[in-house]
Amino acid sequence: LSVRDNGNGIPEDISNRIFDPFFTTKDKTKGTGLGLSISYGIIRDHNGELAFRTEMGSFTEFIVTLPCD
Repeated sequence: LSVRDNGNGIPEDISNRIFDPFFTTKDKTKGTGLGLSISYGIIRDHNGELAFRTEMGSFTEFIVTLPCD
């Protein structure tokens, strides 16, 4: 499964932290920074993988890979 947007992309200097709990680029009143962290944990617990590709000024795509057992 993949989901892609046509947004601004993820800057390289924060790309290694996006799955960290409580990491957010939003104002503290707009989000908790738990969405990607929780998603990553659920997918990993099912022996899957959550990855992403991004291009600044163009897109970000998240790719979910799950086993077929």
